[in-house]
Amino acid sequence: MIKLFVGLGNPGPEYEGTRHNAGFWWIDALARDLRLQLVPDRNYYGLVARTSVQGESVWLLEPQTFMNLSGKSVGALVRFFKIKPEEVLVVHDELDLPPGQVKLKRGGGHGGHNGLRDIHAQLGSADYWRLRIGIGHPGDKQEVPNWVLRKPAPDQRALIEDSIIHALQASPELLAGDMEKATLKIHTTKPQRPKPPRPPAA
Repeated sequence: MIKLFVGLGNPGPEYEGTRHNAGFWWIDALARDLRLQLVPDRNYYGLVARTSVQGESVWLLEPQTFMNLSGKSVGALVRFFKIKPEEVLVVHDELDLPPGQVKLKRGGGHGGHNGLRDIHAQLGSADYWRLRIGIGHPGDKQEVPNWVLRKPAPDQRALIEDSIIHALQASPELLAGDMEKATLKIHTTKPQRPKPPRPPAA
């Protein structure tokens, strides 16, 4: 089962609505669903919430270290509670997926994502789960730093929100550790937002 859900982002109001914070958005939504309150915990350099599932502690974490040092926060909590890499799910923004798409996978490279790079280093393993929330690519590699730290256009934000809601539907399976079922649920094409009805012809 997943014992630690980590959402990646940057702390502070100026970063709140930026693409790089998509991981935070997902964890916020999960906390609402589970009726949990994320609170600051200096031991783990982040905002933390704890619940119990089938007698096991489950943690939600939003590192407050800034993206490049996310592993400091994840590593501290993982080591203290002896959580294995395969019991960790890291939720992050993904340049290689368009807004509205979301994918679940275990292991693999960090793809240049600084938050994942630091988590790799701190865990000493790539064998954790990732929930990749599509934010699209600006088309030019040089533009990436600006792109991830900017707010998406309203239509893109709506698509990202849709994908977050869609992926949350798999949270019971993620909490139960049924990763095959969770993957199937997340990778099943989700319904598009219904178009507003056309006004009747005059």
